[in-house]
Amino acid sequence: MTAPTRRDLPAAAIGSVLGAAVVLGVSTLVSWWGGRPLGALFALDVVAGLLSWALAPMVLWRPMSTAIVLNVLAALSPAATPPATIGALQVARRKPFPVAVAVAAGGIAAHAVQAWWRTSGGLPYGWWLVLVTVGYGGLLGWGAWAQAREALVRSLRERAERAEAEQGRRVAEARMMERRKIAREMHDVLAHRLSLLATFAGAMEFRPDSPPERMSRAAGVVRDGVHQALEELREVISLLRDDDPSEIHPQPVLADLPRLVEESRSAGTEVDLDQAVDEPGEAPPAVARTAYRVIQEGLTNARKHAAGERVRVTLRGGPGVGLEIDVRNALTPDRPAPPGWSGGAGLVGLTERVQLAGGRLDHQEVAGEFHLHASIPWPA
Repeated sequence: MTAPTRRDLPAAAIGSVLGAAVVLGVSTLVSWWGGRPLGALFALDVVAGLLSWALAPMVLWRPMSTAIVLNVLAALSPAATPPATIGALQVARRKPFPVAVAVAAGGIAAHAVQAWWRTSGGLPYGWWLVLVTVGYGGLLGWGAWAQAREALVRSLRERAERAEAEQGRRVAEARMMERRKIAREMHDVLAHRLSLLATFAGAMEFRPDSPPERMSRAAGVVRDGVHQALEELREVISLLRDDDPSEIHPQPVLADLPRLVEESRSAGTEVDLDQAVDEPGEAPPAVARTAYRVIQEGLTNARKHAAGERVRVTLRGGPGVGLEIDVRNALTPDRPAPPGWSGGAGLVGLTERVQLAGGRLDHQEVAGEFHLHASIPWPA
């Protein structure tokens, strides 16, 4: 244990040690010399008592060396006995047990010397040694118990600090995961929104001879879509900057699928939706959100890579049996994807999303069609 400095020790601790040493030392002198004629030994006791009292506070900073000096004084005078016992107690509290035993043995030897050359008032010498040994044994036990208790309290405090730091780390990790989740959600939303805008903008580019009212309606859709995309982008930036991203926009559920399909139809994509789900309103949020994103990604890919082709969406399942999602559209190799789109990246993220929900996602090209199939568990 590291010895405290003078600044670490409160004045109350120093005053308590000094006061106890003075009171006990004076009591010892009074009891020893009460009714006896004063002489040279009294002067020795006074000098030894003053020295031991002055050294008593030093046991708080240098318990080992101070206790040894106090034991020497205790061998000369009973007035040094109280400070010597205080020193032994401090060593037992702050030093290893073998060191404390050695200091206590020195104290017993010092008092044995003291009783040998100064009578103890009629108490037999053997009983005197037994009494001193028992006293120092009690000091050793007291000090060892106090040291173990301080070590336990310190360990519990450090454990609490580590637990608090670990809790803070977990909160930060949970916050980061929530932000990643938000970013992934907003990526899907923006990809869907921008694919709609690309479809309308492409129609305006390739059909400049369309009637003015149709061009105006398409331009209005593009303008509204850009406005919504900007609002959603601003929302995700605000959420990612916030320290508490718990307030997120309402997440889509299975009841929102007709609106998603209608948006694709308004962009010129023919969509056939076959939905047969038992209790769609009871679907867990994670299941409903994942199913929605699978269908959304399928429609987005169809608009990007198979513009003008019919898309067939099938959704079946219920509690206990899970959800089966199938999205199919014909392939058009003669129509490349619009510039700037990186094919396949969305499917990689979608596969990860479905796996996190405990499901499985497959996609393949079969007989001129692109199949997107997902199985998502739905607990009963």
